[in-house]
Amino acid sequence: MFLRNAWYVAAWDREIGRQPLARTILGEPLVFYRKADGTAVALEDRCCHRHLPLSMGRIEGDDLRCGYHGLRFDALGHCVEIPGQAQIPPDARIASYPLVERFNWVWIWMGDPARADPALIPNWWWADHPEWACAKPDMIHVACNYQLINDNVLDVTHLVYVHASSIGNPAINDFPATTERQGNLVRLTRWILDRPAPPMYQAAGKFAGNVDRWQIVEHVPPCFSINFAGCADAGTGAPTGNIVDGIELMALSAPTPETERSTHYFFAFPRKFGLNDPALDKVFNVDFVNVFREDVAVLEAQQRAMERNPFAPSISIKVDAAPMAARRVLQGMIDAERPVRLTEPG
Repeated sequence: MFLRNAWYVAAWDREIGRQPLARTILGEPLVFYRKADGTAVALEDRCCHRHLPLSMGRIEGDDLRCGYHGLRFDALGHCVEIPGQAQIPPDARIASYPLVERFNWVWIWMGDPARADPALIPNWWWADHPEWACAKPDMIHVACNYQLINDNVLDVTHLVYVHASSIGNPAINDFPATTERQGNLVRLTRWILDRPAPPMYQAAGKFAGNVDRWQIVEHVPPCFSINFAGCADAGTGAPTGNIVDGIELMALSAPTPETERSTHYFFAFPRKFGLNDPALDKVFNVDFVNVFREDVAVLEAQQRAMERNPFAPSISIKVDAAPMAARRVLQGMIDAERPVRLTEPG
């Protein structure tokens, strides 16, 4: 079950061009392309005649022509030409979907088009701000339910075990995290004080001694998380906001459901240091992507195990507080979206 009246990342802007792009989102096959003026279009990937995917067709001007019998559809999904006949049936149309381009991502609204308010798109301004560099790697396809990715982002203790050689170290377990909720936002906060920096952070910051490190994750359903991370020399005031000679970075996570068992995982890495450093560009465009790929192996193994034995019991522990809170918020939003069913009296 998916939340439909919400924005999702459909693609990087660089993925959509003058060739049809097929992509399934929330279980629905879609086709994307750009009109001659560059405007992005999203349509149902199905000809209303004999159901051939329109992604197998071709773009003509601002329209998309089916590759089977040549029906031509405009950017709103209306059939505007049927070769060999003048009359077009009034129901010769397919669904179209609102799109907004922001932060180099193309965002899609899968629910009621009348409710597609661009102001509801997360304000991830760091991705475009001149005082921040932002790595924008390619999407990763993950064979798991998207909520497993949400859980993973909200559980930073797994860094100790899954990412021991990169961004994790055992000190994480020495400092408890707090979980709070503000409306639909779930926030996890953890400060790791006066401990060695993890390997990748040490390489980036070249710290002489121990550091004060923060891990703050803000999550908004259905699938948007910001992991605020960084460290500064221990005792220089980072916990009170005084970051001196430290490193500040973020991971912006937007896992878009493909199906109940697969996800398009979009992410970006803004940083506020080394803005023109090619070596750091490599760290965030390559090394950090490899860190995420370590998560993929775990997530896909989870999904396979759950599918093999869907009724196996499981327990919850302290580190599950934030993921469980996020799941409750999302489920409440999905329940509120369902139509009310009237039951017969008696």
